[in-house]
Amino acid sequence: MIRNIEHSRRSIGVNFRGDGTAEILVWAPNVKKVCLRLLDNNKLLRLQEQEYGYWLCTTNLLRPGDLYSFVLDDQKEFPDPASLSQPEGVHGPSQAVDLNHFQWNDQLWKNIPIDEYIFYELHVGTFTDKGTFRAIEKKIPYLLSLGITAIEIMPVAQFPGSRNWGYDGVFPFAVQQSYGGAQGLQYLVDICHTHGLAVVLDVVYNHLGPEGNYIQEYAPYFTDKYKTPWGNAVNFDDAGSDGVRHYFIENALMWFRDFHIDALRIDAAHAIKDFSPTHILREMRQHVDQYIHESRSIHHLITEVDLNDNRFISPYEQGGYGMDAQWCDEFHHALRVTTGHERTGYYVDYDGVRHLAKAYRDAYVYDGIYSPHRQKTFGTKTDEHPGHQFVVFSQNHDQVGNRMLGERTSQLVNFELAKLMAGATLVSPYLPLLFMGEEYGETHPFLYFVSHSDEELVQSIRQGRKKEFASFHIAGEAPDPQSEETFQQSKLQWELIDKDQHAVLLSYYKKLIALRKENPALRHLDRKQLEVQCNEENKTLQLHRWHREQHVRCLMNFSDTLQPFTVAWPHRWQKILDSADPEFLGPSASSETLWESQVITLPPHAIVLYAATYG
Repeated sequence: MIRNIEHSRRSIGVNFRGDGTAEILVWAPNVKKVCLRLLDNNKLLRLQEQEYGYWLCTTNLLRPGDLYSFVLDDQKEFPDPASLSQPEGVHGPSQAVDLNHFQWNDQLWKNIPIDEYIFYELHVGTFTDKGTFRAIEKKIPYLLSLGITAIEIMPVAQFPGSRNWGYDGVFPFAVQQSYGGAQGLQYLVDICHTHGLAVVLDVVYNHLGPEGNYIQEYAPYFTDKYKTPWGNAVNFDDAGSDGVRHYFIENALMWFRDFHIDALRIDAAHAIKDFSPTHILREMRQHVDQYIHESRSIHHLITEVDLNDNRFISPYEQGGYGMDAQWCDEFHHALRVTTGHERTGYYVDYDGVRHLAKAYRDAYVYDGIYSPHRQKTFGTKTDEHPGHQFVVFSQNHDQVGNRMLGERTSQLVNFELAKLMAGATLVSPYLPLLFMGEEYGETHPFLYFVSHSDEELVQSIRQGRKKEFASFHIAGEAPDPQSEETFQQSKLQWELIDKDQHAVLLSYYKKLIALRKENPALRHLDRKQLEVQCNEENKTLQLHRWHREQHVRCLMNFSDTLQPFTVAWPHRWQKILDSADPEFLGPSASSETLWESQVITLPPHAIVLYAATYG
């Protein structure tokens, strides 16, 4: 039986009541005795055993800011599994935090509709020189001028040391201390809301990091029933799984309720192993919906999942898990191969412009067809799923950071191709995501970096990275993930935004995003009002999107030679964007207007958009 979840308040860990007393609840079914140690005065308080392995204590001796730990069976002492703060790192004591202390100023904020989300993914530590939540505040005017409507923050759960991608967090409830802690994140969300920006938080429910991972000492949080790339799976359906499910549902609710987060991006949901009658994501959705009903606020759940299984985004009544949207890697893969990426690793499944056309049309490229890479028929259809259920991108933290040298698109393709890739993404009938710095062609890499204290673990990570790149046939050595230099090399260079091609590319992105927002045919994500044609031999693609009487046609030339397009469209068409225009340092501009039965020639690696009104 899962413990009753109160949507209006957090129940596990340390929580403060209105009268200032602390209520402490910990799940520890593996032990016979639990005590709370107050480190400031070295007092020891015994918790009382409850049903289903929970232990409870109420006291006025613990105050916000105090350090504490749990002593199990008078022998072992560990931080709180539901700690909200780890000021001395993952191996140190926990710190009591009153989440209700923060004074919010976003009472007038209303989450924007998900189909208006234009994501900007950022890593707190490398987005600015200081690498803190407070430093992000200074960049909000820039993000607004770019046209971003939602920032997506890579994981902030407390990890070892002061530098990490974020996917090695071991305290899911504690906000990384070096970023600014819980109050720092609350402040950032508050200030974003006052400026009209939604905030998405990346969370990891499929594994915990290897260092400082003490929760298994308390309870069966993991199971050897399934294996994942990170070892034993999180225990969502084996013996003792009720408490684990409670723990992660409480975590999701906390971000919405106590941090005012607008949406969660659930990392690698395909690695969540759960064969329960009610999948953990479906149960989480039900609790989030109940909280939405009670609070009259709107919050979204977005998954990263590579199973091409529409159950994740299908509604309850169709047997789905009810997720609002998912990352769609296949659009990225098809786009990459179309623009010249070598067909190694999982890219062997993609043949270029034909599969890109299918991604525009069907979302999943593999939707019930044979996959050579997987050596099996793979995927399901998405015909009834609207465009706003798919998040697409030309690059993201995975696709950059998982490269051995962390090269961004700006370092892999020429300037014209970079513009074409941006255009191809932003004219799609899906939700677009930008990865920090791509809009001005950041030249620094985004490398994989950690700051573990266990040298044996560091060596293991180095060897694992080398093995990972073997399937991509990459020679040489990867930058040392433990080195601080690797981390420093990954920071954005904000001085570039006013320089040469970088400034031009930024203006191009701004125009693209503005067009997407302003033009009804681009703004409305109706996948049924879309036509796409491709010429595999010429590597060209035509995309036609419309909404009522508003029409937009996008011509794309992915080849490295001039390519003709025969225009057989009725009515008069006005050019609204041209990546080859000299305004964007392009080689030559296309015609300003088009009429029926014309031939238009596009230069290499160009995209041009024409609009018309008829109906």
